Amino acid sequence: MDGVEKRGVVTVEDYLAGELRSETRHEFLGGTVYAMAGASEEHNFIATNLLAALHAHLRGKPGRVFMVDMKVRLLISHDDVFYYPDLMVAGDARDTDRYFKRYPKVLIEVLSPDTERTDRREKFLSYTGIETLEEYVLVAQDRREVTLFRRNRQWQPEILTQPGQALELASLAFTVPLEMIYEGTKV
Repeated sequence: MDGVEKRGVVTVEDYLAGELRSETRHEFLGGTVYAMAGASEEHNFIATNLLAALHAHLRGKPGRVFMVDMKVRLLISHDDVFYYPDLMVAGDARDTDRYFKRYPKVLIEVLSPDTERTDRREKFLSYTGIETLEEYVLVAQDRREVTLFRRNRQWQPEILTQPGQALELASLAFTVPLEMIYEGTKV
């Protein structure tokens, strides 16, 4: 399944089996498979900083943080969709599959020039339809900007850009300063 896009209808079973063997990760949208590009240094620092902070915070609490290789599975207009969010916090007892989750509480995407439009539109619309999702976070890697969407605010954005501000995930009782998110980057 390596390549930019695999045309034609691929079954969910073939997609999942192919992902176990493939060195390249692919997202799946209704039978079409799309290869994912590699990530930048900034992307990796940001994702790792968030992973470390979330992992430490969740130790001994319900919920687990997943990074990079865990898929989220959705059903949109009778089509199966699999995305790879950069970070996901899940812990719903209904999630029993080892390779994907259906009931995340928090999803985080680190934006790149190639993915920002998809993350802000397509994934926003897809993710906010998940019954268990409480917060969706977009983290820019080329500027110091974090956009937080919360279910209880009817998915209205809260944009964080100022020194001293912190990302607060109410669903996890978690707070992390922007400085910590961007630690190790030149942003």
